[in-house]
Amino acid sequence: MPAPERRVSGVVRMKNWNLSVVISHVLLAALFVAVLLPGEKKTAPYGAMLCAMALMEGVYLYRVMRRPGKLSSASDIMSILWALMLVWEVLVSKLDLCHPVLAPALENIFAVFSEDYLEMGRGILSSLEILLIGVVVGLALGTLLGLICGWHQRLKEVFFPIAGVLAPIPSIVFAPYVIAIMPTFRSASVVVILLGIFWPTFLKTIISVESIDKNMVDSARTLELGGFAMIFEVLLPYSMPGIVKGLKVTMTTAVMMLTFAEMMGSTVGMGYYIVNYNTYGNYTKVIAGIIVVGLVVTLLSSLVSVIQKKAIKWQNY
Repeated sequence: MPAPERRVSGVVRMKNWNLSVVISHVLLAALFVAVLLPGEKKTAPYGAMLCAMALMEGVYLYRVMRRPGKLSSASDIMSILWALMLVWEVLVSKLDLCHPVLAPALENIFAVFSEDYLEMGRGILSSLEILLIGVVVGLALGTLLGLICGWHQRLKEVFFPIAGVLAPIPSIVFAPYVIAIMPTFRSASVVVILLGIFWPTFLKTIISVESIDKNMVDSARTLELGGFAMIFEVLLPYSMPGIVKGLKVTMTTAVMMLTFAEMMGSTVGMGYYIVNYNTYGNYTKVIAGIIVVGLVVTLLSSLVSVIQKKAIKWQNY
């Protein structure tokens, strides 16, 4: 592209970025004013909501400073978020036009975080502990047994069809039975997550072993590598990038299964918090719990992205 055209393109792009930033902050200012104005509906003090807005703006600015190239998309996302919150604030808190129970005021929702932070914190820690055990054990077993079955033809012929049937079945289908037969709910939750992670990992690992370059296998055989050496020194390094690349889907699936399991019989956890207050019709806390789950999933996804970049640096995500 000639230099003048590049300059024109750069100017247009900068104008679009500036416009998106302006729109985002105009909506933020409008929301701030709307929160401060008196309304028809009595709500909790707006301090917690203003703190949450400041935190969201801080995260946005931090992301923009770290990745200036994402300024436009980040600003668009914030514009949508501020617009939705502004509409909710006006319709619910200021005009009181929505259902008093199903559509709680934003001030009330954000106040929950300052009131129930200890209960929410215990639930998050409990859920993350179960999640970590289930995911690690499921990935380890699925990968190891998948490598062994993928390498031994007879084992593959036996277990590959079984995995093909069980892998597509969501483990939450087995949750009621697993919860009934396991000694504790925590062990049942771990098993539900393990089953949901194990079979897809097992199946994907066998397929990965089948796709390995035959020249690589022949070269390893010329070195007279034994079965275990072949598995851990050749097949495992070859399959590891595919496993790491699928971590985001794995983690998201695990959180979904955990939340569902917690809704069925737990006394603590993110899913329990939601279903418990849903039973009492406290939709203010239900929505707060849903926000917590979304935040935890987002943080886990960011952590997985860091692991992916560190573990397989030559891959682009």
